[in-house]
Amino acid sequence: MCGIVGYVGHEQAAPLILEGLAKLEYRGYDSAGLAVRDSDGKVRVVKAKGRLKVLAEKTNDGASLHGTVGIGHTRWATHGEPSEINAHPHVSSNKLSLDDANVVGVHNGIIENYQELSEKLLRHQYTFYSQTDTEVAVKLVDYYYNKYRIGPIDAIAKTMVRVRGSYALALMFKERSDELWVARKDSPIVIGLTGDAAYVASDVPAVLKYTRSVYYIGNQEMACLRAGEVHFYNLDGDEIEKEPVEIEWDAAAAEKGGFEHFMMKEIHEQPKAVEDTVRALVKEGRIDLTESGIEDGFIERIRQIHIVACGSAWHVGMAAQYVLEDLTHIPVRVELASEFRYRKPMLTGDDLVIVISQSGETADSLAALREAKKLGAVTLGIVNVVGSSIAREADHVIHTLAGPEIAVATTKAYSTQLIVSYALAIHIGRVRGLIDDKKYEEYVSELKTIPGKIEKILDDKERIQWFAAKYANAKDVFYVGRGIDYAATLEGSLKLKEISYIHSEAYAAGELKHGTISLIEDGILVIGVLTQNDLFEKTISNMVECKARGAYLMGLTTYGHYEIEDTVDFAVYVPKIEEHFAASLAVIPLQLLGYYISVAKGIDVDKPRNLAKSVTVE
Repeated sequence: MCGIVGYVGHEQAAPLILEGLAKLEYRGYDSAGLAVRDSDGKVRVVKAKGRLKVLAEKTNDGASLHGTVGIGHTRWATHGEPSEINAHPHVSSNKLSLDDANVVGVHNGIIENYQELSEKLLRHQYTFYSQTDTEVAVKLVDYYYNKYRIGPIDAIAKTMVRVRGSYALALMFKERSDELWVARKDSPIVIGLTGDAAYVASDVPAVLKYTRSVYYIGNQEMACLRAGEVHFYNLDGDEIEKEPVEIEWDAAAAEKGGFEHFMMKEIHEQPKAVEDTVRALVKEGRIDLTESGIEDGFIERIRQIHIVACGSAWHVGMAAQYVLEDLTHIPVRVELASEFRYRKPMLTGDDLVIVISQSGETADSLAALREAKKLGAVTLGIVNVVGSSIAREADHVIHTLAGPEIAVATTKAYSTQLIVSYALAIHIGRVRGLIDDKKYEEYVSELKTIPGKIEKILDDKERIQWFAAKYANAKDVFYVGRGIDYAATLEGSLKLKEISYIHSEAYAAGELKHGTISLIEDGILVIGVLTQNDLFEKTISNMVECKARGAYLMGLTTYGHYEIEDTVDFAVYVPKIEEHFAASLAVIPLQLLGYYISVAKGIDVDKPRNLAKSVTVE
């Protein structure tokens, strides 16, 4: 969840680190801190509770901290309340003092056995000033460093062996004044290198201003950064070689570009993101999954498909389930990654497990991927980040081309994941002989129309803005739909609740009478999605039942269904499309609705409370 930035070079570190942390503030914003080593070898730590701007003000935008080596951190609290004392960096001394601190460090992740480790350290005269698991990790490194009088490689490796959980660590050692050390297990970390400097960060946007060539550290690996160089090591301390990865989008892609918020910028980037993803998958009129490595022989013998994901990616899976089953006639099961391992899934070598994640680092999804591989299933990752853990560890991978997504609430990553799921369904159906030439061409042609149709919806967004202002004070909102429309309502409801803090729920419309309709009363907003012709009348009937109990109705349907205006109080239309792909259009007004309601309430859209962009802890 947290954001890490480090620098070693010849320029003043603090301003560069603060600038990098600003690019990562979406990863956590309850506190922040900096540690910089000056020319005399002394380290100064400054921390602040609250948003990054508090730390920037406290340090005069970094100008009051002098030194060319440093680490910084923006925190999303897991262990210990948000406070200055719990903020990172943490030190190995028994109080927040650097007079005798051999090790200073920052951490992203969760140390699951931190209590056991803290008890061990207490027996060796260590005490603790904070409530964090990070302080335990930093002091454990110090313990091994002092006990065995060994270098950073061995001290960090011994710590990595003892620690259970996930972590990305960035460390400075008192006796190594010109170095930064990093270690990783399950939590993301990237390293950027220029001719005279080295950068470390939790995510690419923090280093893009300086380089587009980055290195990804593998699981249970370490690295030593010096000005203009980096060396990688495995747990045995052996140096290993790595090739850099070229990032194709540049720093400008991670800026707001004239929009008030990243979320609105990213909503408007969806036509291009979808078009880029379609273009990568469709070549010369055919869906080409050659780069994924999935062979037709395996496709022909697939027994069952399991889609595993969290949050919005799980909602993609819910929509994909309808499309995949209909076009491939393969049973599909959609599972929350956080529950997948705990039900002891029964998998075989003829099962395909699809893991969907924007970051490719989602902790529960990564754990589910590893469980699926252990049980012998074939795995496919659908991810947005090249070189991410899921991309590296899955048997096959398809990359979405959404580009950087900064707002916590996903928009374009969701849309591009839908596109990949459609292409996969069409391809599998074709290979298994269920889609003939004519239908195949129709599906592929229809995929290509989605970007333009999204653009058309965005051109009419002012009507959504007007409606959002009217309902900004709503207390409860219910979304209803059937089939693919139900899947779309799940995402619409999440968009509203996560950025506007309004209680909202999505229900399969036919389930309303099984309890939920008791919550409908005068003034409650009920939003129905109705893009599936065969289910239109049934969903209308359910909405009428809500209206009879005082609900205010918003209906979202395709052009041509103007009879909806006889029932609903406010109607929104999207272009007609092949019904399997309707979620790609229906979600756009729902994203806009959540955004405009949040703006009307004066909420920070890009950084909703208690949430972080990439959930890298369980």
